[in-house]
Amino acid sequence: MQIVYETMYILRPDLGEEQVEQAVNKYQNFVKDQGADNIEIQNRGKRRLAYEIGKHRDGIYIQMNYTGAGSAVAPLERSMRLSEEVIRYLTVKQEIKEPKAEKEEVEVTA
Repeated sequence: MQIVYETMYILRPDLGEEQVEQAVNKYQNFVKDQGADNIEIQNRGKRRLAYEIGKHRDGIYIQMNYTGAGSAVAPLERSMRLSEEVIRYLTVKQEIKEPKAEKEEVEVTA
């Protein structure tokens, strides 16, 4: 079953543009190899963190939306956990609103 996921991850702020592109392509290809499709990536840029993470006050935020099986999430998060360039990550399942059949309204007369 295909489910829409959103993975938000934060890269170290000391990475250069080229290193950021390599990391983004690495994770994009990783989910593609896991069978995901409809991959959308947004680079949210460098932002101040709410609290210090591993002596970093800033981070480069990347948002990745994709459609795939639930079995693709665990290997992706394991890869991010072992990577030195990712300081935080979070994957959430997106809620898709399916069109419901319109209910017939019954008028009540009093």
